[in-house]
Formats: sequence, C-alpha cells, structure tokens
Amino acid sequence: MVSTRRTLTLHGHRMAWIEAGPDRDEDPEVVVLLHGVAGSSSTWEPVIECLERTGGRRLVIAPDLLGHGESAGPSGDFSMGAFANGLRDLLAALGHRRVTVVGHSLGGGVAMQFAYQFPELCSRLVLVSSGGLGRGVSPTLRLASLPGAGVVVPILARTGVLGLGVAALRAAASLPLRPADRVSLREYARHAGSLTERAHADAFVDTIRGVIGPWGQRVTGTDRLYLTEGLPTLVAWGRRDPIIPVGHAYRAASLMPGSRLEIFDESGHFPHCDEPIRFAELLTVFCDATEPADLDAASLGPRLAGFAS
Repeated sequence: MVSTRRTLTLHGHRMAWIEAGPDRDEDPEVVVLLHGVAGSSSTWEPVIECLERTGGRRLVIAPDLLGHGESAGPSGDFSMGAFANGLRDLLAALGHRRVTVVGHSLGGGVAMQFAYQFPELCSRLVLVSSGGLGRGVSPTLRLASLPGAGVVVPILARTGVLGLGVAALRAAASLPLRPADRVSLREYARHAGSLTERAHADAFVDTIRGVIGPWGQRVTGTDRLYLTEGLPTLVAWGRRDPIIPVGHAYRAASLMPGSRLEIFDESGHFPHCDEPIRFAELLTVFCDATEPADLDAASLGPRLAGFAS
C-alpha cells in the first residue's frame, strides 16, 4: 500500500487528495476520509500510515474539500450539500461507484449529507466526532459565526495575531502533557495556521456561518438518522472532546438502527490522530465485519412514507 498526492480540475477548480491503496487490485473497495473545517487531508496521515504498515487492501482517498488544504478556494457555496456534490463529482471523475465514507467533525456532516443525497454510492458510514448531531459546539466556533468574522479573521492573520496564537498552541504542545493532549494541540495549531491564507479564512467563515449560529449548531441530520437502517454505521468519539460533546455520540447511535458506537476514553476532538493505530484497526475490523450496503433512492421511499404517516 503506497500513498501519493494527486490533483485534477473539476468545474475549473483544482481538487487535491491523498490516495493510498494496493498495487495490483484492479477493483478494490474504496474508503473516503473527510476532514473537518479549517483542516485538510493531512489530518488523516497518521491513519493512512497505519493502514500502509498493515498492508491495507482497500483504496483510501482523503480529499481536501474546496477552500481547504491544496484544493482551490473559490468564493461560492460551502454548504453541506455543495461539499457532498463535490465528493460525488470527484468519485465519478475517478470512476468509483460505491464507497465507505468516513467523516470527522464538519466532514461527518458532509458524510451524512452524502449518504442521504446519494444512497446508491454509500457502502458504509463512519462518523468521527461529527457535526450535525446536536446544537452543542465550542464557544470559539460560535464566535466565528458572528457578523464581522469575515473581516476580523483576515485582520488577525495579516497583523500576525493569529500567528502568535498558532505559535502558542505549538509551544503548549511541547509541554509535558498527556500524549493525546499534545496531539490535539498540534492539530489545533495546524487548523488555525491554515487560516493565515485568505482563501482558507474566507472558506472557514462561510462554512461556519452555514452550519453554526450564536446559539450553537444550526444544521442537524438527527431527524433523518432512521434512514441509515441497512447502512452499516460506526460512530467514534473522543470522551474528552471540547469541541462537540460526546453526548452527541450516544444520541446518534441510539437513533441509527444497528449502528456501532466506539468511545475513545483518553481522546479529545481528534481520536483518529490521538490513537491512529486503534482507529485504523477499528475501521478495518468494521469494514471486514460488515457487508457493503446496496441502497438507492427508491428503497428509501417506503421508509419516508411510513415516517410521514
């Protein structure tokens, strides 16, 4: 299993992703890893490295969402639906018909939206400290949704204030803390550091405003979670998550028929980074133990009609 960074142009915009997979399998199962807001495919590198060491036999694709990482940062639609459409287009361009979709934080919301919009493309669903499962969210992200944030964030970057904050996070990560706390601080620093680029800062504010308001998360998928029946689903969460409360994990799992719940007791918001070996093993076992779903929009009709009645 060898990983490479690849790019292509979709609708006139650069799309970048990390790809890792077996050398000779002509039609492997595909696993897509989606990052959170202000993040990038780099957040999944520890997991991909673990899969490489164990000789993973699935093709792994970790894209940079538009406005993030090495992908283009055009002004436009940064909604969950738009990100899901972009993923559909990327997979179509690459010739992949069905995938296991794994989403962290914002990426979890995108993953749920993708499974809802394109059930025929989704084999399994994995939500990692996911957004879109309740109102609770950190005060910092609520502040980023307020009027004026689109002006303030670039000013903080241009004046060096944001850079000082990033430096402070990196310095804190070097202190004698719990290993998981050091990893989390490095991830926060990497995410915050991405906002020093204007395109990333604009995408961050536009994305946050689309899903979060002053009182918490505004977008939720909980009313549609019953539609995951028949779709193998895994919910993974860090018990010490300061960004999205772990209570969302228990509620989501209870609303997803047949889902599996895994709590990382020593992890925060980035359980896949805090404990990449465990996460890679969990993902592999989950995929090995479940048959890919075979759903389509028509199969959802009876459930929708039954729920409406």
